[in-house]
Amino acid sequence: MQLDELKISEGIIKSYHQKLLDSLNVDVAIAGAGPSGMICGYYLAKAKKKVAIFERKLSVGGGIWGGGMMFNEIVLQAKAKRISDQLGIRTRRYQDGYYLADSLELASGLCLAAVHARARIFNLISVEDVMVRKNCICGLVLNWSAVGMANLHIDPLTIKAKFVVDATGHAAEIAHIVERKSGLRLKTKTGRLVGEQSMWADVAEDSIVKNSREVCSGLYVCGMAANAVFGGPRMGPIFGGMLLSGQKVAQELIKKL
Repeated sequence: MQLDELKISEGIIKSYHQKLLDSLNVDVAIAGAGPSGMICGYYLAKAKKKVAIFERKLSVGGGIWGGGMMFNEIVLQAKAKRISDQLGIRTRRYQDGYYLADSLELASGLCLAAVHARARIFNLISVEDVMVRKNCICGLVLNWSAVGMANLHIDPLTIKAKFVVDATGHAAEIAHIVERKSGLRLKTKTGRLVGEQSMWADVAEDSIVKNSREVCSGLYVCGMAANAVFGGPRMGPIFGGMLLSGQKVAQELIKKL
């Protein structure tokens, strides 16, 4: 068979065009394809909810790939191991309550699980704004990441969502946009982003799950964004709380949907 470059291009364009059209109106739009965002998307899609995940970078996985200080190993605690077991991601017992996993296997395993569950993941797309109607977050404003990097004045496109999840990590980008532009008061002790505290893994791993919840009407936070919004500490290269955080938000949204 002789390969035809036009057919190759045609297949890519038609397929992506249809995938994007199918994602213009979703149950849940997730900003950020790190561990919490992908596991949240996985559980939502597994429950037959229509979910799209938007990642500004070329690769998904957030901070998983580099492990701890570029040692590509990460730690999971015992209570989160059942999630990795469910996805077929291998772990090795280190000490009581501590399990090690290959960071590359965890990142790729989470991505594969989300995609196989039929969550749509769009990389190289940035969220530059939100849609607000009647004091409720109801969609995202999107543009190619390269547009922002090149500082081009190119107008964005929008998608509609019943719920939006901020899984953008330490930056809590969606919550910052809402605070800065919408006039909505956040459900924090100050009504604004409280800010991330210094590292304390023991406290952070519990608080990240507690803080993974609705931050204003239509907007949820999970992963490190949750601690950044509500004022919890960071935890470093232990990822159990990230997985439990994404799972918690997915379970709450499944009930609401």
